[in-house]
Amino acid sequence: MPRLTLVWPEWQREELRTNLWLVPTILILGALGLFGLTLWLDRAAYHGEFQPPSWVISGAADAARQLLTSIAASVITVVGIVFSITIVTLTLASTQFGPRMLRNFIRDRGTQLTLGTFVATFVYCVVVLVSIGPGDRGEFVPHISITATFGLVLVDLAVLVYFIHHIATQIQLPQVIAGIAKDLSQAVAVQSEDQPGFATRKPARGPSLEELLEKIETSGGVIRTPKSGYLQFIRHRTLIRIATEADAVIRLPYRPGHFLVEGRELASVWPPTAAEQVATYLARAQATGPHRTLTQDVAFGVDQLVEIAIRALSPAVNDTFTALTCIDWLGDSLCKIAPVWTPTQVHRDHLGVIRVISDQVSYERLVQRAFEKIRQAGRGMPAVMIRQLDALTTIMEQTTDAQRASVLMQQATMIHRANLESVPDDSDRADVDRRYVALCARHARLGE
Repeated sequence: MPRLTLVWPEWQREELRTNLWLVPTILILGALGLFGLTLWLDRAAYHGEFQPPSWVISGAADAARQLLTSIAASVITVVGIVFSITIVTLTLASTQFGPRMLRNFIRDRGTQLTLGTFVATFVYCVVVLVSIGPGDRGEFVPHISITATFGLVLVDLAVLVYFIHHIATQIQLPQVIAGIAKDLSQAVAVQSEDQPGFATRKPARGPSLEELLEKIETSGGVIRTPKSGYLQFIRHRTLIRIATEADAVIRLPYRPGHFLVEGRELASVWPPTAAEQVATYLARAQATGPHRTLTQDVAFGVDQLVEIAIRALSPAVNDTFTALTCIDWLGDSLCKIAPVWTPTQVHRDHLGVIRVISDQVSYERLVQRAFEKIRQAGRGMPAVMIRQLDALTTIMEQTTDAQRASVLMQQATMIHRANLESVPDDSDRADVDRRYVALCARHARLGE
């Protein structure tokens, strides 16, 4: 088989980011490394190999033990407080933003860094404390290591101030919504980078798409899903190399975000004799897990923003301004997606031969997901309808494709119909109508 690119650089990075233990573990290892360095210097100074600087703290062994014990006790107390604040933040996020937002908070680097810094300081204090003891030239006191402990305490104080500011900022709804929109843009970039684009470099060769689909449908070999879960990532470049080596065509009926059932079809291969060879290496080109991720699932980012908006519009919350903020960022995201979102169903090798046929979410479907549920939840709310029409107008200004513009107009027409049916006040209906007329005029200019 050819050299394969595993999916871990993108997918595993997402998994590591959502683990609270990774950054603290790295910082603990760093603290142990720092202890090894300072202990080596302390032993060199103890044996008279060099004279420590004048600013190095000095003192007896009992005083050093008492000092380190006090610092370690204080640090572990702060660690408990930081953990408590983190749990409260996660509880608030689950209640206010929805359970699917928890991963966004768990993977926050600021929280991981704060926990790691304090735990690493505690570990450092403990190992320095253990190193104090009798030596061949009297009581051994690691003065340089103790001085480094003071430096770590100063760092901890700065990190604690940062953590309080960071948590206060992180739980604000505008910050949460903007963060999801940023992750959505990154998912679009990952999706675009994984489009090989060989079809534009070489003329098409081999059987046509229609011929291959017919062959796969009638006589293709089937690869079964090894375990249930959400399809999180697909590396199309790796799939192309696998199919090229096997001289086969792979058809993927699912895309990232779809739920796969164990034992059901994961992929189809033609010719069927290549199915076993492809199945052996297919796991290296895709990842399945218990939840959806934003690594390649662009629709998941849209769904997260929509979920926050729907929660805000519910009678129990009744927070219209949060819903308006979500609509603003949905419009911004769709404006950014419009020029670059050209997901292809066909992936060719370097010779122009079709090797992978995949399922991709269309731009039209993204628009529908972004506006339909909010329109339904915001029925009878002029402010929501006006903001949706404003967002559609902004997207329309970035659109040059007539078909995509028609999809935007479909959403606008449904909003306008809901306005006529559900808004009782004449002046409110007139406000919505003006936005709708402006959007229609923009659409008419696009067709000229």
